[in-house]
Amino acid sequence: MTERLEGLYADILRAVELIEGFLVQGRIDGYEAYTKHAMVRSAVERQLGIIGEAVNKIRKLDPDHPIPEADRIVQFRNRLIHSYDTIDDQFVWPILQKHLPVLKQVVRRALGG
Repeated sequence: MTERLEGLYADILRAVELIEGFLVQGRIDGYEAYTKHAMVRSAVERQLGIIGEAVNKIRKLDPDHPIPEADRIVQFRNRLIHSYDTIDDQFVWPILQKHLPVLKQVVRRALGG
């Protein structure tokens, strides 16, 4: 793996871990708590944007990347950035609960961990 790719995977891992930390620090224990905490939602969405951008760059550098649903991740990033006013917490919450843990495992494996 090139140094550039390794850096992008590390950026994804850092963003996932930051999201996890925001949820803990904000005492977010469920969907309702998430919807009521504007600062946490904002911070989470920022990190999701970073994840999407890193995935997009990885796709361009390594067409054989192991990231599942990379196209959907990039599409969400584009929506988050360009159509921010259409983002619905009901869509974001399942990403945090179901998809981020899987992505974290894939990225750790890609980094050799």
